Amino acid sequence: MRLLLVASFLIWGMAWAAPAPLADFGRHEQYGQVKISPDGGYLAASAVVHGRTVLALIHLADMKGVNVTPRDGADITDFWWVAPQRVMYTIGERIGGLEAPQSTGELYAVNGDGSDGKILFGYRAGDSHGATHIEHAGRDYAIGALIAPLDGDERHALIESYPLNDPGLTGPAGDSALGAYPKAYKIDLYSGVKTPVAISPLRNAQFLADHAGRIRFAFGEDADQMQKVYYRAGDNGGWEKIFDESTDGKHLTPLLFAHDDKHVYFSCGGICSWDLATRKLTTLWSVAGVTPTGLEYTFDDQDIFAVRSEPSRPAVTLLDRNVPEARLLAALMQQFPGEDASFTSSTRDGRKAVVLVQGDTDPGAFYLYDAQTKKLGFLLARRPWIKAAQMAPMQPVELPARDGLPLHGYLTRPPGMNKAQKLPLVVYVHGGPYGIRDHWDFDPVVQALASRGYAVLQINYRGSGGYGDAFYRAGLREWGGTMQDDITDATRWAVAQGIADPARLCIFGASYGGYAALEGAVKEPGLYKCAIGYAGVYDLRLMYTRGDIPQSEFGENYLKMALGKDQGELWDRSPIAHLDRLKAKVMLIVGGADRRVPPVQGENLHAALLKRNIAHEWLYRRTEGHGFYDEANRTDLLQRVVAFLDAQIGSKP
Repeated sequence: MRLLLVASFLIWGMAWAAPAPLADFGRHEQYGQVKISPDGGYLAASAVVHGRTVLALIHLADMKGVNVTPRDGADITDFWWVAPQRVMYTIGERIGGLEAPQSTGELYAVNGDGSDGKILFGYRAGDSHGATHIEHAGRDYAIGALIAPLDGDERHALIESYPLNDPGLTGPAGDSALGAYPKAYKIDLYSGVKTPVAISPLRNAQFLADHAGRIRFAFGEDADQMQKVYYRAGDNGGWEKIFDESTDGKHLTPLLFAHDDKHVYFSCGGICSWDLATRKLTTLWSVAGVTPTGLEYTFDDQDIFAVRSEPSRPAVTLLDRNVPEARLLAALMQQFPGEDASFTSSTRDGRKAVVLVQGDTDPGAFYLYDAQTKKLGFLLARRPWIKAAQMAPMQPVELPARDGLPLHGYLTRPPGMNKAQKLPLVVYVHGGPYGIRDHWDFDPVVQALASRGYAVLQINYRGSGGYGDAFYRAGLREWGGTMQDDITDATRWAVAQGIADPARLCIFGASYGGYAALEGAVKEPGLYKCAIGYAGVYDLRLMYTRGDIPQSEFGENYLKMALGKDQGELWDRSPIAHLDRLKAKVMLIVGGADRRVPPVQGENLHAALLKRNIAHEWLYRRTEGHGFYDEANRTDLLQRVVAFLDAQIGSKP
């Protein structure tokens, strides 16, 4: 298939210029998502306008548009086309002085031309003021989420509801919901009137519907942290538990019904197909030590044709090479060598599709493909101010841990220094820690550091996602243990390879990464010259008493699984317990409104360092949460981090 690229970037031929301002890396994406309506009449995009995220609606015939700005200065958090000319969206509000928007759990809808905007579901639904008045729709003290649009029904969709009177999931004003038994409804997209269709037999569950709009599966992790899957034959059938990880030993998740509604795709470590009649599970795709990261759907959303994974760079495996979507995707990969192309949305008839092209140096650009003309036209760039030619490529790396476990990660050298040796190195540790991973993609923090002359090493230590269940479980209860050893082994590997100057090493991370940064500094006191902890955990015992995790049975059981319960061991693996070993210079970054890792974690470490007369950098922002959100604060953070690195390990010999 031959594609004609109508518009393209010419940045690859540009000569290297001065590094971009750090403010360019602190800015939010201009456009986050772009989706085409099912009939091809409109585009919808999440766009940042005057510091707020709005829903931009564009009429494709004349490219004229309108911005839908959420009520009370809120931000759009997600959106979906639920009918040919109807969009459902969710919002987040900046509550109590918080910088980052907090989801309200409400569902809104608007037409493609911006008309008839309504609140459909939530604690403000059914009120009687202004444009939010909905006749016959009641208030819902619950968090709502879309299950699926209804094929052939332009007026209704399926949603799920999580009541806000059960402990666990945080609502708009500190209310909690996780722990509830969710309900599924058919909701009118114009009035908000709901018809109940299912109640989950499992707390915290999600629902899956077949293509006829019948709720057939309820699934999720129970309080014991084990996956359960329930099935029913139809809307009037009873629930039957068909898979239980606690007895089967398999973590299975239903993903999508096949087009015939007789088979269901499951995540099974790979991708499997479950026959509804025979109850047989058949493996369709499986690679040892690799788990799928996503699927490619046919344009009618009735089936899948490819599996995405990321052992190092993104990979696509075609399950059906004969469908038009597979041939088109293959052609796009050839059109954009060295980058990753994927479909974000398409019309139901497949005549038009939105394509996202992105890579390690390219934050991403959206294109519109027209099947009739076979033309690919440029639409929008996520971060148009970023010049890919000035960015630094990410090199996938693989190395053995000390116990022989294969580890994967990424090395980013400064731009134009792809083979340079003896570089100052920042070991940048991802958060999570479980099931999360570093990816081959554009990372503004990595690129900011590389642009200032630092090599950056990211390692997917055991417990990270993407490398199989055994790799994930190998990290359980290993905070400060083999998880930390993996990071140490990767650091020493970079030195042994001649990449890093052993006298100029720093470790940096956020959340769990902040823990790993300070734990690395006290566990390996001669290795790192500096450590930067950002929203980090420094006393593991406080994980059981402070923050939003221990506020439910689900969260408490998670902590037992992830950390263990031995208070002595938790203290021994806490960085604050071993400050007598500390040799590295320290920088602490704390958000005063952080509910996941409360500021007391950073404040206690700050006080302990002051008590010992240990000089350190302290960056505290009262209105920030678990990671800085305000662009000015993000830029200030990057500037302070770079200045700290310059003072400790220097970007020049």
